[in-house]
Amino acid sequence: MKVTQFLLLFLILYTIPLTLEAQDTFNLWENEAKPFYKENNLKEIEKEAWGTKCVLNITEPTLTVYKAEGKNSGKAVVVVPGGGYEVVAMYHEGHEVAKALSKKGITATVLKYRTPLTESSDKPESVPLSDLRRALKMLHQKAKDYNLDVNKIGVMGFSAGSHLATVSGLWKSEDSEENPAFTALIYGVTNLTEGNQNWLENNLYHRRMTEDEVAKNTLLNLISKDTPPAFLVHSYEDEMCDVTETTLYAQKLHEYGVLNEVHLFRKGGHGFGVGNSADGTDLWVPLFANWLQSNDF
Repeated sequence: MKVTQFLLLFLILYTIPLTLEAQDTFNLWENEAKPFYKENNLKEIEKEAWGTKCVLNITEPTLTVYKAEGKNSGKAVVVVPGGGYEVVAMYHEGHEVAKALSKKGITATVLKYRTPLTESSDKPESVPLSDLRRALKMLHQKAKDYNLDVNKIGVMGFSAGSHLATVSGLWKSEDSEENPAFTALIYGVTNLTEGNQNWLENNLYHRRMTEDEVAKNTLLNLISKDTPPAFLVHSYEDEMCDVTETTLYAQKLHEYGVLNEVHLFRKGGHGFGVGNSADGTDLWVPLFANWLQSNDF
């Protein structure tokens, strides 16, 4: 083989994976003032937490778009990784999930949202939601670029990210482009137990919540006929977020006639991301794709 032919073959083989996993990353608040932000000396770092690589001290949020492969469904989802509002599990609950969804014909975007810290905000509890709403609005604005139906853009969250996704569906924004058309809640938090209230006060609010804030965070009481449709996944083995976080939410949705689908796995624990074939939790991805593409939101 001639040298030129070898180089050409090498370039073709080298660029194929890059083409298959092509994505676009946008600065969420480029050319705009970040809401609830104050100057700080924090440096973004990556470290292992709970057995996976996470990102800490995020002050510059981004949105990474994985284009739908094959037949584009026109539907899109903002993927919100978990991390307890302390870190963000960007990879196994973010990029890995988005890649899996894009292969199912779904445009999937990964939100790297700001960590709610008092060092970088005077109102940290408002930071993650403002970033998620901005991400939803950005997708609406770029809908033509990615062949999206603006009425079919939703949110998928994991653990703390699922709590944030739930909040985005229940705390309605006056700007309709900031509200999700559907939510996918993966081993999330919906019930304001004493433990969950302590968690929110320690990691999100960094103070005691007021009576009004407690009422606003009693999410099960906020469900109505106008709550977005939901796809819910949980494991009975989950010792961090009890399975009733999902079952109680689903039951309330059912009472109000809101479309929902629930998948409960016997094994899997907490934080399984795209899932594992050994315990069957990997089935939730195709199940979600089928639910999303077989319903007209």
